[in-house]
Amino acid sequence: MQLVCPAGNLPALQAAVDAGADAVYAGFRDETNARAFPGLNFDDDTLRTGIGYAHARGAQVYLALNTYPDSARLPLWEAAVDRAAALGCDAIIAAEPAVLGYATRRHPGLARHLSVQGSATTAPALRWMHERFGIARAVLPRALSIQQVERLCESSPVPLETFAFGSLCIMVEGRCQLSSYVTGASPNRHGVCSPAKFVRWDEHDDGSRSVRLNRVLIDRFAPGEPAGYPTVCKGRFAVGGEVFHALEEPTSLNTLELLPRLARAGVVALKIEGRQRGAAYVGPVTRTWRTALDRYAADPERWRSQPEWELALSAHAEGHQTTLGAYHREWH
Repeated sequence: MQLVCPAGNLPALQAAVDAGADAVYAGFRDETNARAFPGLNFDDDTLRTGIGYAHARGAQVYLALNTYPDSARLPLWEAAVDRAAALGCDAIIAAEPAVLGYATRRHPGLARHLSVQGSATTAPALRWMHERFGIARAVLPRALSIQQVERLCESSPVPLETFAFGSLCIMVEGRCQLSSYVTGASPNRHGVCSPAKFVRWDEHDDGSRSVRLNRVLIDRFAPGEPAGYPTVCKGRFAVGGEVFHALEEPTSLNTLELLPRLARAGVVALKIEGRQRGAAYVGPVTRTWRTALDRYAADPERWRSQPEWELALSAHAEGHQTTLGAYHREWH
C-alpha cells in the first residue's frame, strides 16, 4: 500500500519524503484547498522546489484542489489546475465536478483523484465519477465502517484510498454547518474552519485562557492545559448544568491495528491527515507508518502492531488519544 503524507510547507514535505512517504499532498496558498491557514501552503516557486525534491527521491506530489468554488470564482480553481499541470504535479485531488471536468478536458494526462470532500460512499457514485471524469483513485470518507470499506473495494471501478491517522471531522467531510453558522464562512468554500480572523484568545489573571470564535465563547483552558486550534465541534459547552465536549472530544483517528484487514480488502493507499501540522509531526508519524507497512510487506502472516508504534502515534494525536472512529461501528 502507498503511504500518502501531508505537506503544509516545504520543511514538512521534505520531512515526509525523508521519512519514507510514497507520496505527499500539498495545496496552493489560497482557498482552492481545504487547509487555507495563514502561513501554510505553497507558491509556485516553493512547490516547484518540493516537487523536485520528492521526484529526486522517488516520491510523488499530489495537489489538493478540494474545496468548492461558486460560479463567479471558478476561474481561480481552473487556473490552479493549469498551474498543477505546468509544475509537474503527479495528480490533483478534487471534489467539485466543474473542477474535475476542466481538468479532464484541458489536461487529460494529469491524474485525477476524487477527494474525500466528494463523499463518494457507494459503487454507483464511484462508477459515475470514473465514467464522467476518468478518476484514477478515490479517497473514502471517514464515516464508513470497515465492512463498508471492504464491500466498496470489491465493487469499485477505481483503486481506493483511506485515511489512516489524524484529525477526524464529525461532519460529512468538511461540509460543516457549525463553522458556517458561527462565522458565515463555509469551510468547503473558503478552505478553513475557524478562519483566523474570527479567532480571539484572551489571557486571564489566574493563568487560564479563553477562546472565542466570532465573539462566541467556545472553550476555556486551565493554567498549563494544552490547547489546539479552536473549532466549534471540539469546544466545550454548558449543557444540562455540565461543561464538557458536547459534540466531539479532541482525538485522532488511528487505524494501525486494521492495517492487515485494509490490505486484504485491497485498499491501495493509506493517508495521513495533518497539513496544518509541521515537520515535527509529519516526520515521526510518517516514519512510524513506514516501519509498520514495511514490516507487514515482509511478513504479513505474523505482523502485529507494536506498542512502541502506538505510543509514538499517540504522542502526536489530538488530546494524546486515538480512536478507530467509524471503522469499528457495528452498523453496516
